[in-house]
This record gives sequence, structure tokens and C-alpha cells, in this order.
Amino acid sequence: MNKAQKKVLVTGGAGFIGSHVVRRMVNKYPEYQIINLDKLTYAGNLSNLKDIENKANYTFVRGDITDAIFIDKLFEEYLFDGVIHLAAESHVDRSISNPLEFVQTNVLGTVNLLNAARKLWKFQSEQGKTNFRFYHISTDEVYGSLGAEGLFTEDTPYDPHSPYSASKASSDHFVRAYYDTYKLPTIISNCSNNYGSYHFPEKLIPLAINNIKNMKPIPVYGKGENVRDWLFVEDHAAAIDLIFHQGKIGDTYNIGGNNEWKNIELIHLLCKIMDNKLHRTEGTSASLITFVKDRAGHDLRYAIDSSKLQKELNWKPSLQFEEGLEKTVTWYLDNEEWLNNVTSGAYMEYYNEQYVRR
Repeated sequence: MNKAQKKVLVTGGAGFIGSHVVRRMVNKYPEYQIINLDKLTYAGNLSNLKDIENKANYTFVRGDITDAIFIDKLFEEYLFDGVIHLAAESHVDRSISNPLEFVQTNVLGTVNLLNAARKLWKFQSEQGKTNFRFYHISTDEVYGSLGAEGLFTEDTPYDPHSPYSASKASSDHFVRAYYDTYKLPTIISNCSNNYGSYHFPEKLIPLAINNIKNMKPIPVYGKGENVRDWLFVEDHAAAIDLIFHQGKIGDTYNIGGNNEWKNIELIHLLCKIMDNKLHRTEGTSASLITFVKDRAGHDLRYAIDSSKLQKELNWKPSLQFEEGLEKTVTWYLDNEEWLNNVTSGAYMEYYNEQYVRR
């Protein structure tokens, strides 16, 4: 997609990854009109985008991607040239409690967007307009679980183990089906675990930071042996930018941090950083670690091979994990008001009872 393309829809743009993508696109491409569509559920927060909310090339629309009539009207009104689709239910434990909600948002919502894009772009193509792009952001969880060796590649067979990953796998299949059946210009990327600022504290790193700050237990599933590949969210946003503009239509790109950590080792590193930042005696934070019953269907290890993205589009992670984690801790400690606002409410009691992987 070249710079002549003006109107880009970003779904889920008030969420964690989405807000970083929206900010990057608005600031980097002033000639674009960036429309941020978000339902503003518990994980969507417009305060994530306070710094750009008055930019001339930014528009926020509140709406639900599961509402097909609304989505059709939105496409008719704005005549989007491109879609960056991030909106999704993403919390594994929530998917175990309520799988249907994940089917509705992640599967039905994606199909509604695909249908709206297909209808609009078919009409515009008949008028002589070309160069559209539907970019669907997915997860490494669709691949299932790795053993001690190996990496997920773009050719790894799908083997989802949770309702969340199954719903994302289904949405991926629909995107590919629309490319094959209707020749809709689609691209997919599958990313590893993200970390960084504006991450809702149901997820591992911000939950642990918040609990350490408040001297609450840090719940860890099982023995903390599960391994994850961690990707700094701003590096992910940069990869999304590259893939959206330069990725090959019909292709899939894996985005990983080349940065594997056992959960318990990550927590110990985080505790060390927090003790230093809070001027506490070393070991104070680590004493809060509490092992809890393992989650059902908990995948042992994820790790991404992002060599295709690195070779074809010249992308690579910008930060070492230790540097990125310290930067993340500093942000949360410097933004206590944001953290307090999003952690207010009874639902946090649920999150603090268990270890949350992502």
C-alpha cells in the first residue's frame, strides 16, 4: 500500500497494541486519515491516546464489530482504503469462562469486516480504483505448544488449545478463505507475547508490577516453567507498519522478539528491577511470588521464527528484553493515575486470584 492511500480503519485502536499502532500511524502519516474503531470494553481506554486525540488526521468511532449493519454503514461512510484489524477478545482465562463471547468477537466480528471490505472494494474496483489492503493481526497461540526445541514458522500447522486460540485460528482461516475465494487483498501476521506501556493489568507483566508496587502476592501458574517469546509493543507496531505498507498480499508473517523466558525467570527479573526502582531490599518483591494451580490447557512453550519478516522487510527488534522491561516498569511507576484508573473495580479481584499468562 503506497502513501496515496488515505483512509485507514484500525479496529481495537484504544487497546494495548492498537493504541501504539494508531499513535504511530497518526504521527508518521499526516496525509492519512486514521479512523480508530473501538467498542471500549474493559481493555479499551481512550486515555491511551490523549496525546493524539486532537490531531487533524485522527477520528475515533465507538462501535462493535459484531454489528454487521453498523460495520457496513461505517465502510460506506468513510470509504476505507485499508484495514488494520486488531480488535479481539484476547484473555485466555476469560475464553475458558465464556468461549461464546470469543467466537462472536473474534470470528463473527472478523467476518463482518471482511464482508464490508469485500462489498466496498468490489464496487470501487469497478469504478477503476485499486490498491486496497485488509491486514489481520493474529497470535502465535494458534500454532499450539512447542516442546523444548523448535520455533513456529509461517508453515507450522495450526493446533489451538484454548477457546481463545481456537477463535483466532478460525478468524485466520476466514481471512485466507476470503483471499482465495473472493481475491480480497489480505495479509496476516502472528505475533508473540507483547509487553510495554498501556497494557491492561490482567496480563502477566503489568499485573505483577501493580501487585509488587502494592505488596500483594504475585500469582504464578504451576511452577512457572512455561516459556514465552516476548516482543516490545513498539517493535510490534513498527512491524505492523512495515507489513501493512510493504507486505505481500496473501502472505503471512510471524513477528517475534527472539527473546524466550521462562515465566518464573521473568518474574524474578521483574522483582529485581522493582526492588531497585522502589528502593527496597533485594528479595523483597520475590517474597511475594505465590504458585497457584495451573491453568487448563496451558501451553508449555511458544517461540517465533521471524526470519521471513527480517529478510523480506528488513525488520528486527530494537530492544533487548532487560532494557525494554526496565523501560516498561518505569512507565508504569510514572503513570500511577492511569494504572489506578484501569485497576479500579471488582474485576481486579478475579485477576489477582490467578496467574495470567499474557
